[in-house]
Amino acid sequence: MTSIALGALGLALSLLVPEALARARWTARVPRASVLLWQAVTLASVLSAVGVVLVGPEELVRALDTGPDVEAWALVGALLVAALITARLLVSLAGVMVRSRRRRARHAQLVDLLDRAEQHADLETPGAAPLRVLDGPLPLAYCLPGRSPRVVVSGAALDALSRDQVRAVLAHEQAHLRARHDLVLESFTAVHRAVPAPLRSRTALDAVHLLLEMAADDVARARCGAEPLRGALATMTSTGDLATTASDGPPAGEAADRERRLERLRGAAPTSSRLRAGVLSLAVAVLVLPTVFLVWPWLVDALAAGPLLGR
Repeated sequence: MTSIALGALGLALSLLVPEALARARWTARVPRASVLLWQAVTLASVLSAVGVVLVGPEELVRALDTGPDVEAWALVGALLVAALITARLLVSLAGVMVRSRRRRARHAQLVDLLDRAEQHADLETPGAAPLRVLDGPLPLAYCLPGRSPRVVVSGAALDALSRDQVRAVLAHEQAHLRARHDLVLESFTAVHRAVPAPLRSRTALDAVHLLLEMAADDVARARCGAEPLRGALATMTSTGDLATTASDGPPAGEAADRERRLERLRGAAPTSSRLRAGVLSLAVAVLVLPTVFLVWPWLVDALAAGPLLGR
């Protein structure tokens, strides 16, 4: 039965695949493509859940050969539940976006008020997000995404890092802003919060956060070299910048994530075009194949039988 197959697929994509994908080491070689794969897996799991709700009643009434009244009510109920699932996701996404933007707006006001970047005008890059420098004892840097983005660096970071390391840090944060990594995290956060609390897992959220950091590392390494970036990463205090502004807090394994990034920067820059193509193909397959092999045959049979869709 299609509903059983969709249910099994949804459970696999929600429980088994994320754990295996989070443990995989090859994702670090192609972080941007791996983020797309995570998005495909997440979307496919949601579509599978909606598919079960829509397909299950149709298959049941077809098997029981019930009357038209029961069939009509089954269709209405299925559509209502599917609409509720969709609405919950949309409300969750809207809530995440509104809260994130309000929090960033308040943060930006404070940053602008305390800024002393005029003393470091030589660090500004034409066309890039403006720099804000704050007094503070900890060497940290983070970005504030949005319509008026900013890169924030502490005075302690400027004192602790060399000029090349500072430029690598700024390139890393600018990469986050240009690629709008905050929007990616917001979408994963919305799905995370839409799932009932007993079933929630931070696996996808934490894995995607790490991959986005690696993607920004690749941009900074290409512009400034691996050595300055690695030295800066070893010195800086982690802020969980994107995680705290767009999701439910910093990743649980933040120290381990930093070690993975440092280890990755010790090696040569990843240039596996074949792996990238394979991961992108897998992402497409995750979305397309269930439709081709499960939903389409069911739709053909349903239209031919006609209990719900054919009348």
